[in-house]
Amino acid sequence: MVKRSRYEREQRAAQNARIVAIGEAMQRAIPPDVAEAFAKQVEASRARGPIAPPPNMAPGTPPRPPRPGHEPRPPKEEQRRPRY
Repeated sequence: MVKRSRYEREQRAAQNARIVAIGEAMQRAIPPDVAEAFAKQVEASRARGPIAPPPNMAPGTPPRPPRPGHEPRPPKEEQRRPRY
């Protein structure tokens, strides 16, 4: 966790307040019928919930095949040394 100075915290709070004010001004600038349609779309997307995570893959399986020329090396086969 990063410790921030009082100045940085105040700057961040002021920036967040400016962002909220800009967002409210944009909402007021949009015609009411467009804002209502947008609100309905937002409500529908929030009702759907988050996207499901991708299915689990086998350990060590890359999500994409390797690039040509970058294939993994085959495992070394242990060769028995001849006994003299």
